[in-house]
Amino acid sequence: MKTVLIVEDDLINARVFSKILAKRGGLDVKHTENVEEVIKIAQSGEADLILMDVSLSRSVYQGKSVDGIKITQMLKSDPKTANLPVILVTAHAMEGDRENFLKQSGADGYISKPVVDHQQFVDQIMAHLP
Repeated sequence: MKTVLIVEDDLINARVFSKILAKRGGLDVKHTENVEEVIKIAQSGEADLILMDVSLSRSVYQGKSVDGIKITQMLKSDPKTANLPVILVTAHAMEGDRENFLKQSGADGYISKPVVDHQQFVDQIMAHLP
């Protein structure tokens, strides 16, 4: 069974994503917004894909505040985790954001919130699973 790690600071969103992915996608789901834990899970191969919220309000790494873009950059620059698919999720979906966020972060995909079409959401994630 494939595992998706949800990195999200809004518990309601995390629960909604978890339910959709488990019920519709038959996927195993983990959730954390702790940056050290994200890196540990990614490096240990416990996740097949990461769903990364762009604006993480409470995430801190080595004393500095970090967002989903920064965490994705860290994962993509580490040879151990560079090939792990990361899909950005954000409510800040303005024109040009998608391209900008993808270029900045090196992420593999982008989904805007709120997720309205649950099947399309699952399909987008399935398409990026190895």
